[in-house]
Amino acid sequence: MQFWYLFLLTMVGCMTREQQHVIDYLQTENSILRKKIGKKRVLLNDNERRRLAVKGKMLGRKLLSELGAIFTPVP
Repeated sequence: MQFWYLFLLTMVGCMTREQQHVIDYLQTENSILRKKIGKKRVLLNDNERRRLAVKGKMLGRKLLSELGAIFTPVP
């Protein structure tokens, strides 16, 4: 039983690390894109806005502001 528990913890740790690397990469990519576009507005279609709204709602406004997202939800 202990072997499987240790194996499971190891796998979860690896997945968490990998996910953090993906998040770090995407945050860096977003900050670079934000600097490149400056104050220009990027226009989204309805489907793109809807997709971002669904994902953003799960995160909440506070976390979205900490992430430095390129798009911001409308109040």
